[in-house]
Amino acid sequence: MSREQLLGVIGEQAEQIAALRALNEELTTKLARVEHLLSRNSGNSSMPPSRDDDPGRTPPPARTHGGGPKRPRGKQPGAPGANLAWVDRPDDQQDRFPQGRCECGHDLAEATDLGVVDRYQQHEIPQVSVKVTQYDQHAVRCGCGTVHTATRPEGARTGPVGYGPNLQAFAVYLMVVQFIPVQRCVELLESLTGATPSAGFVHGMLSRTAGLLAEVDKRIRALITLAHAVCADETPLRVGPKKPRPGRKKAEKYLLVACTELYTHYLIGDRDLDTFKAFVLADLTGSVLVHDRYQNYECATRRCCCCFPMEVKDRPFVRRRSDEEKLEAA
Repeated sequence: MSREQLLGVIGEQAEQIAALRALNEELTTKLARVEHLLSRNSGNSSMPPSRDDDPGRTPPPARTHGGGPKRPRGKQPGAPGANLAWVDRPDDQQDRFPQGRCECGHDLAEATDLGVVDRYQQHEIPQVSVKVTQYDQHAVRCGCGTVHTATRPEGARTGPVGYGPNLQAFAVYLMVVQFIPVQRCVELLESLTGATPSAGFVHGMLSRTAGLLAEVDKRIRALITLAHAVCADETPLRVGPKKPRPGRKKAEKYLLVACTELYTHYLIGDRDLDTFKAFVLADLTGSVLVHDRYQNYECATRRCCCCFPMEVKDRPFVRRRSDEEKLEAA
């Protein structure tokens, strides 16, 4: 073969080798993909355990318990137990005797009592049912001529008919403590007690309860201001109108929380400076405030140089550098 023919054969072989390399790389990528898919199982992915037995798939390793013996089910040795304890003074005590007739035909009610041979205590709750009580307020005239009228029972509101304080407190407990929606709370009250309050009445109990606890809230707020360390935070709530106010992106409120080891104070408002100034933060004097460094905390506690002078109450103010300033200084 001439030199030109040899160069042509070498060029063809180089093209074939390049094509084979490209094909090899493609097959290697596909093989790695297949191996990755086959290595997935219920132990290292979200696949269900029923797919672990597919052909070619690697099953997950058997679960071990740290190399030690398998722990038995149930209560472990040394763990505290829980059981119904025997009560020395039960609320009620009933004697039970055999009833009916003996095989000989005599009535067991006339049989001789041989004493107690078995005891059993049952913890049970009474069946709850709404009870309607009518209160008639009488008027009396004293010997001096003054007329006195009896007051309504505790918790009674205006009008001839109303729900008692126990049922109202139960509705508030379900909504506030157990986070049960209003409609489900109405259904639960109807199922357990037979009472059928409206959804509006149950929802209105929240504001009425808040009014009754206003003095308690003031005392909690005052006790928090006297604490050495106070933790504060805020979180959004889906309350209020569906459409945002002009200038607002979202139609939501914020729940502000200030708490200590013993007390917690709440305030619902906006995430603006006016709400923070109305919060318990404005009354703090020498407390250590723990928060997420949101700027309104500093402004509400009169520690922000952008809203107040550099010196407040004869105390020098030390301005904290932002993250950008720290990066520039570094």
